[in-house]
Amino acid sequence: MPEIAIEDIAATLEPGQVVAGLDLGTKTIGVAISDRGLSLATPRPVIRRTKFTADAQALLALLEKENAGAVVLGLPLNMDGSEGPRAQATRAFARNLAQKTDIPVAFWDERLSTVAAERSLIEQDVSRAKRADRIDSAAAAFILQGALDRIYSAGT
Repeated sequence: MPEIAIEDIAATLEPGQVVAGLDLGTKTIGVAISDRGLSLATPRPVIRRTKFTADAQALLALLEKENAGAVVLGLPLNMDGSEGPRAQATRAFARNLAQKTDIPVAFWDERLSTVAAERSLIEQDVSRAKRADRIDSAAAAFILQGALDRIYSAGT
């Protein structure tokens, strides 16, 4: 899983491939998948985290099933833009996953993505209990949509 720039994602994809967006939490991995035109991010069910090996197997199986050719991984930066322990843990997860796949990964600043995702779910009148189950995948969709918008603007 080599690291690439967001702007280089479209060039790495083979015809028919999509991009996956991930929001890495301590208990779950939020997942979203793009359409083939790379214009719309759609949330998928979260992956419940257990141990890295099981998490990686579940994630790689999903990426294969969805025909993902690249991954956008939310990078939880501090509000001042620096990288703290959560960002370091995210980079470590990506390094460990890179030993199991050749799918390229791009990092995306995910500051306030969970806040935006929660606001969106509240606007959709999703109950508090259902929001808890959907928030990480909604955040992954928010992260992926931002990256897709960047890819689109880089191509025009």
